[in-house]
Amino acid sequence: MTAAQFKALLRRQGKTIRQWAEENDFRPEAVYRTLNGVEKGHYGRAHEILSRAGIKGADQRLAA
Repeated sequence: MTAAQFKALLRRQGKTIRQWAEENDFRPEAVYRTLNGVEKGHYGRAHEILSRAGIKGADQRLAA
């Protein structure tokens, strides 16, 4: 899944990025920065955000 697909999924669910961030114990600003590509997600909090969102998983690590 890409960041754009994840955002579309949230829209279909009627959920905002802020709501998702708070439900998953992330700062909303960190989630916005990660989904918009400012934070790359190679490690740390951004990596955890992408993993929890289903954007970065085992299949993506093998392809890289």
